[in-house]
Amino acid sequence: MAAFKYKAISRDGANVTGVVEAYDEFEAVEKIKETCRIVTSISEATAAAGFLQKEIVPSKISQKSLALLCSQFSIILTAGLPVVRAVELIAVQTADKQLKKLLSQVAEDVAGGYSLAQSFENKGGKLLPSTLIETLRAGEESGTLEIAFQKLHVYYDRSYKVKAKVRSAMMYPIFLCVLAVAVIAFIMGFTMPVFTDMFSSMDIDMPLLTRALIGFSRFCGRSWPLLLAVAAGLIIGLKYYSATEAGRMRLSRLQLRLPALGKVAVMKGASQLANTMSTMLAAGLPVIRSVAATARVMDNYYMGTRLSSVVVGLEEGRRLGDCLRECGCFPDMLVEMASVGEESGSLEETLDTISTYYDSEVTVATERALSMIQPAITVAMGAIIGVLVIALYLPMFSMYNGM
Repeated sequence: MAAFKYKAISRDGANVTGVVEAYDEFEAVEKIKETCRIVTSISEATAAAGFLQKEIVPSKISQKSLALLCSQFSIILTAGLPVVRAVELIAVQTADKQLKKLLSQVAEDVAGGYSLAQSFENKGGKLLPSTLIETLRAGEESGTLEIAFQKLHVYYDRSYKVKAKVRSAMMYPIFLCVLAVAVIAFIMGFTMPVFTDMFSSMDIDMPLLTRALIGFSRFCGRSWPLLLAVAAGLIIGLKYYSATEAGRMRLSRLQLRLPALGKVAVMKGASQLANTMSTMLAAGLPVIRSVAATARVMDNYYMGTRLSSVVVGLEEGRRLGDCLRECGCFPDMLVEMASVGEESGSLEETLDTISTYYDSEVTVATERALSMIQPAITVAMGAIIGVLVIALYLPMFSMYNGM
């Protein structure tokens, strides 16, 4: 058995932490739920590692692979093939080695009498998102497994496309930043020493800006190992801080407050909430289970934590819209539409519609943010390089004026 660290909300609404022993993560969650209302986070407890050591664990299967997987399952099951045969066929066809190995193990479990959802839990707990397993379990319970896979295909395909658009849009600003750093490093490392030697041999009285730049260049040349060590220390420190509870909370809240990019994060979180919940409701999960599962897969940790508190309110008999409003981190339109859908009995359809809206809003918000960021980066890069060039040529201008 393994030990699992967890954070949960107790039956009286208090935040609790602890350690539980279980054979896998899903058994651990079931044990925790015997005394708590909702599990907000859980991870396997490992022995303390060295400063630079990190437990090597397999990476989660990509959303693109999950979209294709769910599409294949939906088509094969709709054609009437049994589940075990569907798993075997997809295992043979898939090119993803990690997924192929997982499906081969799942096929053995299903052939041995386990349900598909339980088999995915047993063999792919660390590789698969909880939304997939919860939705499949609901599909099996209602006898609509092929429909559950169809909904999951649409969900993962949309999620992948939204993230791909954001990544693609961010490539140009990242390229500009890398180019700026490369140009500045070239000037400081190669051009500056040439001018410094020339000015020294000509015994020119250099302006303050040039002297400061030469001094900084010499400092970087002598102390570059120290500068690299400081930069590495900052990166490692930030990485470890972001892995702590306080660090994840503060950084995720900061992400929502960033100028320009903060709106992108809010729109993306709203899209993820609506898309995930509509998919799980369509598969037959009740609202409380859908909210709890959605909270565990939210990309923004702060949003996920706030969404976990909604479960407590729902169990007390409160309305979903009111609980979402109290979170304070979701757009008003999402909250109002959730209230309307809840009152009209069409929550699933309403969330599906609003998720499509927020998918497009993520793209629009990203384009608006980049329309502000790209000129700012270009101006800053031009200003810095301009100052460097002026500092290099000022002594020469002074020399020509003195002739």
